Amino acid sequence: MTSGGQFLGVAGPFSVDIPWWAEAGPVVTRLEQELGVPVLVLRLLTVDGGEGARDGHVTYHVEAPEPPEPDVLEQRPLPQGLLNGHEAFRSPWARAEGLRELLDWASRTLAAAGRPVTGPVEQRRTWNLAGLFRLPTAGGPVWLKATPHFAADEATVIDAFARVSPGLVPTVLGAGEHRILLEHVPGEDCWRASPETAESGVRRFVAAQAELAAGRPTGLRDRRDGPLAARVLDLLDGTVPLDITAEERSAARELAGRWALLAECGLPDTVVHGDFHPGNWRADGGPPVVVDFADAYWGNPVLDALRLQDFLPEPARSAAARAWVGAWKTHVPACDPARALALAEPLAHLAYAVRYREFLDGIEASERPYHEGDPEASIREAVRCAGAPSGGAP
Repeated sequence: MTSGGQFLGVAGPFSVDIPWWAEAGPVVTRLEQELGVPVLVLRLLTVDGGEGARDGHVTYHVEAPEPPEPDVLEQRPLPQGLLNGHEAFRSPWARAEGLRELLDWASRTLAAAGRPVTGPVEQRRTWNLAGLFRLPTAGGPVWLKATPHFAADEATVIDAFARVSPGLVPTVLGAGEHRILLEHVPGEDCWRASPETAESGVRRFVAAQAELAAGRPTGLRDRRDGPLAARVLDLLDGTVPLDITAEERSAARELAGRWALLAECGLPDTVVHGDFHPGNWRADGGPPVVVDFADAYWGNPVLDALRLQDFLPEPARSAAARAWVGAWKTHVPACDPARALALAEPLAHLAYAVRYREFLDGIEASERPYHEGDPEASIREAVRCAGAPSGGAP
């Protein structure tokens, strides 16, 4: 723990109920109860054990605006350089001064919009891909999200969807460079979506994507079939070492040729969510609202359908696949969405490998455990599933 750049001491270890490293809320709650002062988690320092960004013993750097009572913290020695040194890729919200500036910006922006903050900020999640905070206001909670330099401009993407499908996305209350303030979306995440919820969400999202195919929003990454295939080959043949066998590399390189076949299916390039799993849907008895567009890009929409298939329970998975195929046939009668689903499953994993490499190339060393090995795992999964049809294809 530090305060104003001064090292105060060490707390813990202690256990929390939520296993995910990025979930800062339980850590903050426990420390504030023990120390009697407000605290904020800045970043992950070390990990011992665990995998997949969960479990094990993790150490965080925590900042307190004011020190706790003397002798509350232990005075253990720290490894040399653990808290010091400049990291070019450190997230702004992982620095005490950057976090203060972010929260001050949010407070000023909401006050100017007539929604002043009325209580303590609640930190929910902090990791290399996002800082997420819940801000109380008299008009209901507001969400503050900060994202890294390699994330999409969420405000621009949300605005594009809002123009063609009001209610499909949350309301933006303020935005800056890689930061956004969003109105709270009532309800719950749709991990256990019913077939009816899955079908309505897919149909509404496809309808919006079909309209957005008319023009690429400014600044959106180009991940069309050709450029994405080239990025995969760059990853496989580039200078960054990959822990895969020669056979896996050769098989993945051959799979990249499928993008030409996928293009023949006739789906239009449009705004792709990029992480379209049901945890990024919110519903309260009506059609789902879609959130978290940090991975959005311009490209083939089939990868959104496949991402959904990875997480939905049956029978919602089958309902979503049928709805997706039917919706695209309605909006683009000449296309072949069912064939696209069957072709694209391994390509989705290759696309994830490229994105995970972007994560690793854009974050500081201490946070690499979140994604270490993910590009290789995605390549192996692409090779494994290459000969099998997509489980979601009707």
